[in-house]
Amino acid sequence: MRRVVVVGACAAGLAAVETLRREGFDGTLTLVGDEPHAPYDRPPLSKQILSGEWTAERLTLRPHADVEALDLDLRLGTAATGLDMTDRTVRLADGARVPYDGLIVATGVRPRRLPGRGGAHVLRTVDDALALRERLTPGCRLVVVGAGFLGAEAAAVAWRLGADVTLLEPAPVPLAHAVGTEVGQVLSQAHLDHGVELRTGVTVTEVTDGGVRLAGGELVEADEVLVAVGSSPNTEWLADSGLRLGDGVLCDEYCEAAPGVYAAGDVARWDNPLFGTSMRIEHRTNAAEQGMAAARNLLAPPDARRPFAPVPYFWSDQYDMRIQAYGHLRGHDEVAVVEGDLAARRFVVAYRTGERLSGALAVGMPPKAVRGWRQAVAGGAAWRDAVGAAGIGAA
Repeated sequence: MRRVVVVGACAAGLAAVETLRREGFDGTLTLVGDEPHAPYDRPPLSKQILSGEWTAERLTLRPHADVEALDLDLRLGTAATGLDMTDRTVRLADGARVPYDGLIVATGVRPRRLPGRGGAHVLRTVDDALALRERLTPGCRLVVVGAGFLGAEAAAVAWRLGADVTLLEPAPVPLAHAVGTEVGQVLSQAHLDHGVELRTGVTVTEVTDGGVRLAGGELVEADEVLVAVGSSPNTEWLADSGLRLGDGVLCDEYCEAAPGVYAAGDVARWDNPLFGTSMRIEHRTNAAEQGMAAARNLLAPPDARRPFAPVPYFWSDQYDMRIQAYGHLRGHDEVAVVEGDLAARRFVVAYRTGERLSGALAVGMPPKAVRGWRQAVAGGAAWRDAVGAAGIGAA
């Protein structure tokens, strides 16, 4: 193998090229990115960048000299537009065709948008964050559509900057599908306690010049609108490639999508043998770990490859709360408080799926309070052994 192409100059793509060099690959290594920026960190966009605590320069994942040392054929500011697996080439927007012997797809996701003529913000790139930050002045009326983790983080930052924030969510309890109804209610109360107007069970049909329109016809007025209603994997450029697509690039437990083609990061849907299910994870830690795993498996002989079987991890900062979670929380059957108190917003909860411990989440607790639960999840601990009968009911 003399030519490897990594499409996606992001955390997963950077981890992949670094791992390839570290593992001894000395051939031509091309890194393609649709943004003009060198690989940068995205989690601070909705926190430190939006708040103005950081400048954009702090986001860069590696110093320029470290990237230079990788000896990359770097194609920034040029999107991939197609893949020909017969000729083993990647087509780029500038007309170039880049040949490969091995390929890693790490093209990430893009924000979903809402219909309408209004100029709504989204929050995915550094340019998105800087554009919204410029508009968040004291007294600004901000409507955030979507009370998931991204929308909640942005609402908390905007409140701290003095904006008048309204948070709109179609579900009865924000995040209940992911963390359970009880935990979702606790996180929702934090918005109310800080003076953010939280409206649940409402559907936004369009963005207008003066705000957003709800399904019943009501206009919620706003100076600025942030749409945070989820994302879609960037797979359109692969539509005629022959790869299997379905809410991402479909991969096996080794992150392989086709012979010599692997995927990593937010765009990859792979079979995680630890949980016995297919998953696509949009978290920073997973992106880096999967980029490394995909690179190692691409270089390894078939019988030396290792399944990618992580315990997913994510964190979120909202107001004075640090939220940390390990495991696969979606689709859980039961939630149990195992430490602390929900009402005090200092607690650890565990999640049951079937008869096993599938995850744990902590709010307002030190990291060590939840790390032991990660080890239990990784070890496939039985629910009764890990938690006993402390359940607070089905979620």
